Amino acid sequence: MKIRRLGIGAIALAAASALALSGCASGSSDTPTGSSSAVITANGSEPQNPLIPTNTNETGGGRIIDSLFAGLEYYDATGAPQLDVAESIDTDDSQTFTIKIKPDLTFTNGDPVDAQSFVDAWQYGALLSNEQLNSYFFEDIEGFSYDEDSPLTGLKVVDPTTFTVTLKEPRADFPLRLGYSAFYPLPKSAYDDMDAFGQAPIGNGPYKLASDDAWQHNEKIDLVVNDEYTGGRKPANGGVTFVFYASQDAAYADLLGGNLDVLDAVPDSAFGTYESDLGDRAVNQPSAVFQSFTIPERLAHFGNDEEGKLRRAALSMAINRDEITDVIFQGTRTPASDFTSPVIDGWSDSLEGADVLKYNPDEAKKLWAQADAISPWGDTKFQIAYNSDGGHQGWVDAVSNSIKNTLGIDASGAPYPTFAEQRTAITDRTIQTAFRTGWQADYPGLFNFLGPLYATNASSNDGDYSNPDFDALLQAGSSTTDTAEANDDFQKAQEILLKDLPAIPLWYSNVTGGSSESVSNVEFGWNSVPLYYAVTKS
Repeated sequence: MKIRRLGIGAIALAAASALALSGCASGSSDTPTGSSSAVITANGSEPQNPLIPTNTNETGGGRIIDSLFAGLEYYDATGAPQLDVAESIDTDDSQTFTIKIKPDLTFTNGDPVDAQSFVDAWQYGALLSNEQLNSYFFEDIEGFSYDEDSPLTGLKVVDPTTFTVTLKEPRADFPLRLGYSAFYPLPKSAYDDMDAFGQAPIGNGPYKLASDDAWQHNEKIDLVVNDEYTGGRKPANGGVTFVFYASQDAAYADLLGGNLDVLDAVPDSAFGTYESDLGDRAVNQPSAVFQSFTIPERLAHFGNDEEGKLRRAALSMAINRDEITDVIFQGTRTPASDFTSPVIDGWSDSLEGADVLKYNPDEAKKLWAQADAISPWGDTKFQIAYNSDGGHQGWVDAVSNSIKNTLGIDASGAPYPTFAEQRTAITDRTIQTAFRTGWQADYPGLFNFLGPLYATNASSNDGDYSNPDFDALLQAGSSTTDTAEANDDFQKAQEILLKDLPAIPLWYSNVTGGSSESVSNVEFGWNSVPLYYAVTKS
């Protein structure tokens, strides 16, 4: 992996800490070529849940949500925030923010996109009884509670195009977060029947559903251009059809056969050939994507105690990451040295305790034996669950074999047919094994790799990890307006993670993808997602 220091976190944090954002345009000044009515096809996966922004926190649904909705901001190809619905975001103290939105905007059904549409959507997403997966993103707003239904008292509608947000404490990076889908608005009609809305969402973004039944479950979803959208992501094509493939190999075969236009995940079976297969249409670039597997503390032998910590460290040291990334991924992955990403400002490869991420079979065996002295492992199986439709079997088998060969235990993969099925078992807490986890950044900052995944009660804290010292460092880093000081706190927080290992870091991912001969202007963003709106098709 050839890592380019893009500095995208620095760009975005600089914009956030300036404490004011004003309207600006982004994108190329070149006029796209191609047919404005041609629909492009792209690979996707069946969303886990109905398409409600505050309840969508996985990539299959996320790319669709981001196409259907427009928030206060969006992130350009480099990760820098650009105003979308917002006209300005201002603050004097990083605690109370005044947000003005552009006038005369509407959802595709004619409902107004106004201050109330944002406030109501955030209130809905934050209420405990609504059980929204992204509720965590509202915890910094005054009134938020994890214990009972409590309205966000920090939200106030000033006039139809202005609202204010008051946080419990200053958060310098709060404007940076506002491009994430949890902060999208909702039309008034959504609240009539939210479940029905999620099956046929009405948005305000660059695309809209082609019809009320455009979502054909486990097959595809058809989007067409929303002509009313006036933001910086104006489509250069006639729509996007996301095809839900059962395997990455099938998607790649369709790309080679000219039946798929944009692919953002080359199967490991093609790593050795796809660049020669596709030529200048191949993509291999760093992105803000991190791979790991999580071991819930509720599993026997992996509790928050001495035995659990010894076994987690032993498993981590039993994995030959260098060999796996060379053999399986052929230069498209880099062994992890932390829990974030090298393309994010503040990343470090020299954290105290990072040696636990290095292959050390002798130390792994020693630690495992120490754990056995506390409570014998016996003939217990160790399994890592993964979704078969995501191209993960190769590396899961390799990781399992590395653990098996080093520690002499029965280790293997545990496949689920689809991503949605695996995620449901994880979020329901019915899964009884370790499981594949990863993170594609929501916004370009170190905190986004840490808070949502490992903070107490966080929305994507699938292992139910909780450490008050870790939480305190996140709090400290989030409160300061000094970027260097914040990153230092976040690095200290990671050093706690390296001791507790709520997840076992594996590697950083390049985005490996490609496009067909029928399309041009294909660009992959900082977080590995193609800029679908920019793609042109002949």
